[in-house]
Amino acid sequence: MSKGTIALLVNSNAQNWSPERWKARFGEVCPDRRVVLLPDPALDPAEVHYAAVWKPKPGDLAAFKNLRAIFNLGAGVDALMVDRSLPDVPLVRVAVGDLTDRMTEYVVLHVLMHHRQELYLRDSQRARRWEPKYQWVASAITVGVMGLGTLGAASADALRALGFRVVGWSRSEKQVEGVTCFHGSDGLDAFLRATNILVCLLPLTPDTRHVLNRDVFAKLDRSSPMGAPVIINAGRGGLQNEPDILRSLDDGTLGAASLDVFETEPLPEASPFWTHPKVVLTPHNAADTDADEISKYVARQIAQFEAGGALENVVDRGRGY
Repeated sequence: MSKGTIALLVNSNAQNWSPERWKARFGEVCPDRRVVLLPDPALDPAEVHYAAVWKPKPGDLAAFKNLRAIFNLGAGVDALMVDRSLPDVPLVRVAVGDLTDRMTEYVVLHVLMHHRQELYLRDSQRARRWEPKYQWVASAITVGVMGLGTLGAASADALRALGFRVVGWSRSEKQVEGVTCFHGSDGLDAFLRATNILVCLLPLTPDTRHVLNRDVFAKLDRSSPMGAPVIINAGRGGLQNEPDILRSLDDGTLGAASLDVFETEPLPEASPFWTHPKVVLTPHNAADTDADEISKYVARQIAQFEAGGALENVVDRGRGY
């Protein structure tokens, strides 16, 4: 009996998300299976046992009645969670070392950028102004990591190794060595009051939508050498209330922001984020998904599953991550 087909559906025009590149990689690591790109009018939906997808539209997978598992090709599964017609099979999220390392790089880079006053220094360079300011030590700053899953825990560990004080917050109780951890609604205010640089790596769920808002910003600690606190969002665009961010930057509630994600992507040309002097903007590339590593991850999971083993990193559909 032939092995089930793997269907690939990638809704992105970004260079690193080329559907043909994904198909080539899956063909290399799954040589004993047919790999097809969706949409494919000639495909018999009954032949498809596995789907590997990125941002499918609601209904895109409804016809595949023989699916055994769905693999999400990126870290966020929110695009799948809104699909009421999604087949009731295991939904597997990405958890590979490559993605974790890339996100840790991004978080460390941007924390250091704000800690070492890079916005001021680059402005000084453009103005040909030689006026260095006092530079405080890392231990004078507390970084608060919001979301203590695989990505958050790795980032917290790297920041702690650099000498920063690190606190963390998660929906449910978590423990990270050397990190003061808070959880749940009861622990949120205490977490915020201790935080000078807020790093958000939460998943997007109905409970976390617009969690980065003015009320949260106003509770951040302002007593550090930085003065006004800073936010870094490398999670999902829906986590942030964008008018609140702009208003808080303009009135000094926030001192600066690094934003990798936005509610509308690509970011419209008219967005004030493009030119705001207190914003460091990146085009949703904090942790670019690597087709080589993730295709190997999916192939290994399928082989393990068909040998009677359990799938790893299965999403809890009730929680949304």
